Amino acid sequence: MVNIPVPAVAVPAPATAPAALPNALPSRATTGVTSGATATRPSSGLTVSHDIGRSVRVGWHGADLFDYVYTPEEPRAESPRPYLHPIRTLAGNVVSLYRPHNHLWHKGLCFGISNFGPYNFWGGSTYVRGQGYRSLDNLGLVAHVDFPALRRDADAVRLVERLRWVGPNGNRVVSERRRLAVAVWANMSAWRLQFETVLRNDTAEVITVGSPTTQGRENAGYGGLFWHGPRSFIGGQVVTEDGPGADELMGWRGPWMGFVGRHDGLGPPAALASTLVFRNDPANLGGPTRWFVRTEPYACLGPAPFFDREYAFTPGTELRLRYDVVIADGERDVAGCARLAERAGMTDLLADEPEDQRR
Repeated sequence: MVNIPVPAVAVPAPATAPAALPNALPSRATTGVTSGATATRPSSGLTVSHDIGRSVRVGWHGADLFDYVYTPEEPRAESPRPYLHPIRTLAGNVVSLYRPHNHLWHKGLCFGISNFGPYNFWGGSTYVRGQGYRSLDNLGLVAHVDFPALRRDADAVRLVERLRWVGPNGNRVVSERRRLAVAVWANMSAWRLQFETVLRNDTAEVITVGSPTTQGRENAGYGGLFWHGPRSFIGGQVVTEDGPGADELMGWRGPWMGFVGRHDGLGPPAALASTLVFRNDPANLGGPTRWFVRTEPYACLGPAPFFDREYAFTPGTELRLRYDVVIADGERDVAGCARLAERAGMTDLLADEPEDQRR
């Protein structure tokens, strides 16, 4: 396990992109060398370690916040792709679920698309107009290439990753450049994940991106960034700027959406509830997005830019999507969720990356 040190003092970002971290070592390779032993602890209390070839773990004051598993080991039928799990609040409550028995391809928080032209980068069956769900030989995978950047700064942990979307025959479909940034808001008992993906169509064909709903299945517009909550969150509360609700908010359109769930165990009620707030970046495709959300028969939530509208992804072009996910302790009402979404929109944790790293 490689611990990523933080500079003793804040320093400007390097003028050139840092060398890629080694990723050619055997899976789960570790090392006991900690080069940051004498470095000053960052004011944020964030920590990051790299299990080379497998995952990156981010923590806060010695407690884990999440594992980012970038080399999944699941079967091809589940369309393997990177995911975050387990995800924890600052108080340590787990707010994600891995591989539920009835949806094996759901993995904590991940990014995937089911109706991606002829391909399925979601897992499971593919919904086909007039035929329903079909088991097709079209399942792809999202493969990690390298980390051009992985660092712990005084204010945040930042990760840049290159990935390749591979079709069922090993053909290259998409190149992806993904950026994650994590910051803690201790005074709000919350932390923030900023997520950005830039997809490039590497084929010679137009890829029609959609969802089961664009193929004719009502209220099944999933696709994109997607979260599956723990079983204790079943029956939780959905929160929007228009007020709270539940499954009737499937397909709601707006700038953000929250989900309040409760945990099993002993303790005061305030310690046994958590809130997640997802914020759509205003520059994303289609303006205020529609949302895919369920409280029954399982808890899930995700922005759905292709909910009921197909997107023609032309060869050689790029599609950029950016979101914030805020993970908070306690039950937040409409005003509380709005404050979390507003704060997430006040700063761009990815803005300080050197331009030459963005190519």
